[in-house]
Amino acid sequence: MAETTDQESKTEEPTEKKVRDSLEQGKIPVSREASIFASMAALMVIQMFLIGQGVQQLTPTLKSLLDDPEGFPLATGADAQNLLTVVGLEALRFLVPLLVVLLVFGLASSLLQNAPNLVLQRIMPDLSRISPVSGWNRLFGTQGLVEFAKSLFKLASVTVVVAFVLRSSEAKAFEAMYTDPVALPEMILNIAMRIVSAICIATIVLVAIDLAWARFHWRRELRMTRQEIKDEHKQAEGDPLVKARLRSLARDRSRQRMIASASRATLVIANPTHFAIALRYNREENPAPLVVAKGMDVIALKIREVAEKNRIPVIENKVLARALYEAVQVDQVIPAEFFRPVAEIIYFLQSKQTTRPEKVQ
Repeated sequence: MAETTDQESKTEEPTEKKVRDSLEQGKIPVSREASIFASMAALMVIQMFLIGQGVQQLTPTLKSLLDDPEGFPLATGADAQNLLTVVGLEALRFLVPLLVVLLVFGLASSLLQNAPNLVLQRIMPDLSRISPVSGWNRLFGTQGLVEFAKSLFKLASVTVVVAFVLRSSEAKAFEAMYTDPVALPEMILNIAMRIVSAICIATIVLVAIDLAWARFHWRRELRMTRQEIKDEHKQAEGDPLVKARLRSLARDRSRQRMIASASRATLVIANPTHFAIALRYNREENPAPLVVAKGMDVIALKIREVAEKNRIPVIENKVLARALYEAVQVDQVIPAEFFRPVAEIIYFLQSKQTTRPEKVQ
């Protein structure tokens, strides 16, 4: 009941991160029926193209062994080993192509469903897999009921197909009683091919339904609650409170560095209490005055305090201070339109040869 309630609360579609994490952990949608269908298709290919040729190659060896058993000496252990080697090599030559076809079809059924991904976590021991409670839930849960329904459908389909094929081959079976025994293997192979082909055709619908169900069930299992989406967003973007605090600390450190840089200024242009712009002018460093600090209200007062402490001239010019504050940036030279008024102030200060902080109206 608790599991059902928890699943009902997951009403939101999974995020891209949730889907990506699931794929990386090896939790992917897989259709078992696709693998079974691939095995049946491989068996059909083997019957059509390999089994006849393989039997023809194996027949001479078996015939010589059965017709002339004395031709193979078994007096010593080495003789027995040689006989087993010959028989084993012939059996391998017959079986290896069949196994290769089965392997190729099996890999294709997996690769066509999902891209290959090595996940070591999936092969680690997990006690929940041997838990009776988990096993009970798997058997009698939604997935267990679906698997049971698919098994019933497969059983019914295979029974109907085999019965239909055998009934249609009933006449040939009676004729086989009066035909040459050499023709029996070919007749049996033809009937087997018809049965396997009919089963493949009958299970195509089941495979298509199972593929769609596997994708749907996988997406449903990945659904998230709204709280999980919020938590994931916080984890990806960072806690807004923490980010705001970090930004505040960064601004404080930037202001402190800027205020400390005001001690290198040549002059400070200020609105009495609202604006302050600290400029440094050195012909060897920059062709125009450089803005080393600027601020408003409390920051402006701090800049003026640093200027007075370091005996830097403070020029009060309301219009120029406001215009500079809006137009200039820290660590940049002043725009060209301010060259003349600032140059006049610098010329005035140099002509006065100021040796202590002063206010000029």
